[in-house]
Amino acid sequence: MTPLPLTLAEVEAIAREAHARQTDKSGRPYTEHLAAVAEGVRIRGGSEQQIAAAWLHDAIEDGVLSASWLADAALPRQVKDLVLALTRRPGEEPESYTARILATPGALLVKESDLAHNCDPARLAALDEPTRARLTAKYTRTRALLRLPGPGVGD
Repeated sequence: MTPLPLTLAEVEAIAREAHARQTDKSGRPYTEHLAAVAEGVRIRGGSEQQIAAAWLHDAIEDGVLSASWLADAALPRQVKDLVLALTRRPGEEPESYTARILATPGALLVKESDLAHNCDPARLAALDEPTRARLTAKYTRTRALLRLPGPGVGD
């Protein structure tokens, strides 16, 4: 018997628990970022599957959930495909990473929301100057590879 798919509330709870002890580069609870990305997907008109992927978009990359957990999770195939597309692999070139996002239906909207929160001026202002400069350059390059407008344009 196939288990019922996880609800969006269950996915959120799993992500919150998995990332509970993690902080972002400025020391804020990492779950704030996940909530902001999920909300960004919602306000951009994303589907429940995209919102679920937003909650899980960094879980494998950050090592808080495993690829085998994702494979076995009671999630729609689309959610699994989105999470895998959004997961940067060790040593992966930005061109390969962004090409996979562009090739996966629905992934660009989630990544756009992720970048919008990462580029939030208030969030960047909490970082030291070298980190802020490095991340701003990284996010600018990623936006260009994804053919997204600059931060603040359409966000």
